[in-house]
Amino acid sequence: MSKKNIDFDFSKILFLIGDTGTVAIVRLVEKKILFIGTPDKEEIAVFLEKGDLIAVSAFGKGEKYEKAIRAMVYLTKEMDSSIIVLDKDHPSSKRLDLVLSVGEKIRLNCNITPGTHPEQDVLCSCNSLSGLEINKTENGVEIEGILDNYKVEEF
Repeated sequence: MSKKNIDFDFSKILFLIGDTGTVAIVRLVEKKILFIGTPDKEEIAVFLEKGDLIAVSAFGKGEKYEKAIRAMVYLTKEMDSSIIVLDKDHPSSKRLDLVLSVGEKIRLNCNITPGTHPEQDVLCSCNSLSGLEINKTENGVEIEGILDNYKVEEF
């Protein structure tokens, strides 16, 4: 399997651009605790380390989606917003434009229902990005799989 290292500092955002969707990744500057609200009315604490990843998947591409991604990253990274997980049959999961995952490793998958996975190593994506595995490195990320289009910008 193909592997690609992409280095970017903490002030940058990496956009992976697929045929019909976008996934963006930022790196955490410091340790952080985020909370996940589950359908079972439980709250799971996720302990993140410096360099861990916040990944946001959008089911569209272009400026409108990139602005929305930046807003969601800001809410999570700077405001410590909770992550909400829906029931698998929740009607809102069909209308989600953005979903989020956090951690040191994130697997993109187009065969899951958006917003329904409390496991933070899996993230729903468009078909053309599905199958990519994103792992944190000391200076950025290592992406396993075929990646055709990406860009790094100031956050």
